[in-house]
Amino acid sequence: MLTFRRALVAAVFFIAVLFLTTRSSSPAASAAAVEYPKVQPGAEAAMQESQTTVSSGKKAADDQAVQNGGHQGGPPKQKPMKDMSRMTLYEKLAYQFPYDVETKFPAYIWQTWKWTPAHGEFTFREQEATWTEQHPGFIHEVITDQVAVHLLRLLYGSVPEVLEAYEALPLPVLKADFFRYLILLARGGIYSDIDTYAIRSALEWVPESVPRDQIGLVIGIEADPDRPDWKDWYSRRIQFCQWTIQSKPGHPVLREVVSRITEQVLKRKRAGSLKDVVDKDVIEFTGPALWTDIIFGYFNDERYFDMENSVGLIDWKNFTGMETARRVGDVIVLPITSFSPGVQQMGAKDYDDPMAFVKHDFEGTWKPESERHIGEQ
Repeated sequence: MLTFRRALVAAVFFIAVLFLTTRSSSPAASAAAVEYPKVQPGAEAAMQESQTTVSSGKKAADDQAVQNGGHQGGPPKQKPMKDMSRMTLYEKLAYQFPYDVETKFPAYIWQTWKWTPAHGEFTFREQEATWTEQHPGFIHEVITDQVAVHLLRLLYGSVPEVLEAYEALPLPVLKADFFRYLILLARGGIYSDIDTYAIRSALEWVPESVPRDQIGLVIGIEADPDRPDWKDWYSRRIQFCQWTIQSKPGHPVLREVVSRITEQVLKRKRAGSLKDVVDKDVIEFTGPALWTDIIFGYFNDERYFDMENSVGLIDWKNFTGMETARRVGDVIVLPITSFSPGVQQMGAKDYDDPMAFVKHDFEGTWKPESERHIGEQ
């Protein structure tokens, strides 16, 4: 029989259980609750400053996450804002596009042409398809001139002098050259001309004996003219190819070439001499001659290499006649066969050679139709 005392004890018991149950399920006592860090003294001003650039900060963080394959343990921290008004152009580019050799090569393939593969007048379907076939899982983009302008405005909005230089270039070939450096500096990956075939995957370009987290740039030799009259045919005794390049974002070579081109373009623009640049000037202005000079400059730059203990300057003699890949710091240099197989000169071997990675049709895609040779139509 339920006595008064038993009823009182039962009531107290149920009240106690109800209290403990309610307390244990409250957010304050939950073991999974997150305690956000408190603002440190004096940080309010920094927070207010960062709030004015929420959109650009989030964009930079999201892009960095994509490049690094995502971040485990939560989103990356927003980069603190920095006054760039007193930086040199080189310093601005280093700040906007930092270089980390230990990251993976981004799985991007960049090509440019007047039309995309979806357009009826696109005539490079066979070549373009080889890049997709050899690189399943890669993001493969064929960028038109109109898209290039908008893409660069998105990537280089914080470095307006770069955009001014790009838009001021008077020839399409100059813009094509500049774009490849700009997209690789900002996003990394592979750039290759639209008239190239991928013979083998880029996963084979770096020798297995070389750790990929120690390499940030892969280049090939375009020309190795071992003949007395080489100057009549080529700009440099060893000339590095720039129709195919692989890089990680922010590489110092790309930073230097973008800085050099930007400064020269703006200097000529202010002097009113930019319109004087003609086709024959392209090689030196934005093409393989400039590219080659900057690479050799990098190989001998004491900021990146121990020149005091070096046996001498690195120049064309270190690369002439080479038949296998060679490593210089964080750069892999491939022999002429790799990106120029089948040219039947300068020691280049055929397309079936194990070191043949890319076939170039040399169609002169940057030339006006009236200036192409018969075999380039």
